[in-house]
Amino acid sequence: MSPPRVWITGAGGLLGSYLIKTARRYAPDWQVIGLQRSDLDLNDFAALRNRYLADSPDAVIHCAAIAHPPACQRDPEHAHRVNVDVTCQLAEFAVAVPLFFYSTDLVFDGKRGNYIESDAPNPLTVYAATKVAAEQTVLANPRHTVLRLSLNFGKSPTGNRGFNEQFRNELTAGRDIALFTDEYRCPAAALHTARATWELLNQRATGLFHLCGADRLARWEIAKLLLPHWPPLPGRVTPDTIKNYQGPPRPADSSLNCAKVQRLLSFRLPGMAEALAQHPEEVR
Repeated sequence: MSPPRVWITGAGGLLGSYLIKTARRYAPDWQVIGLQRSDLDLNDFAALRNRYLADSPDAVIHCAAIAHPPACQRDPEHAHRVNVDVTCQLAEFAVAVPLFFYSTDLVFDGKRGNYIESDAPNPLTVYAATKVAAEQTVLANPRHTVLRLSLNFGKSPTGNRGFNEQFRNELTAGRDIALFTDEYRCPAAALHTARATWELLNQRATGLFHLCGADRLARWEIAKLLLPHWPPLPGRVTPDTIKNYQGPPRPADSSLNCAKVQRLLSFRLPGMAEALAQHPEEVR
């Protein structure tokens, strides 16, 4: 018998590429089919259906998305089509098999932090609203799974998908960056997110889980952890406060509580400082 097949959409992105890189170690029983934009336009639903029927995957890990909140804010219609409509199509095709969907900590309004899975979302942006809408469709099927993530760092094929890559690219270009000392996330290594995803798929874990790093860090603290790993760069980094921010709403504290998922994993989810100490090559 041939091994079970798993689709990975967004295979050219940060998380998709790490799922493929780690599959041999953490999912050796799966035949991985990575789908990049050049392989299949997910917005072409007829082509998507035909490819799905042809491949007949035994599971789907849906990474593809417009994950840049300002881009979603500028074009809500396109954001809804990619983040919601495509997900709904995949959930319909994969009705009888596991489907894993990546959501975001930004579904919360950030008024208190340390959110658990039963806390009610209150999205402040178009991006977050599209993720909430997609979550509802995915979770309507008891075979399917939603993983809410925070910031992920690592090395993407294009060199600009990880938040660490975007940060370094800005500094390399000589742009100064002001980072908030009072806006909190829980960064994770894409390496660990991929490992956890494979473990959950292998267990056929279903439902909603928070999956991120163990440290609650302000963006300014995140920068201080990253900068020692890089040579001096032209751009400068300065501290700022979210009180000075003028623009679309931003959650002040979208930190997540990962106790539920941690009980299912074979390894402890580390904080960012520990992850960087273990794997400094992930940001160099």
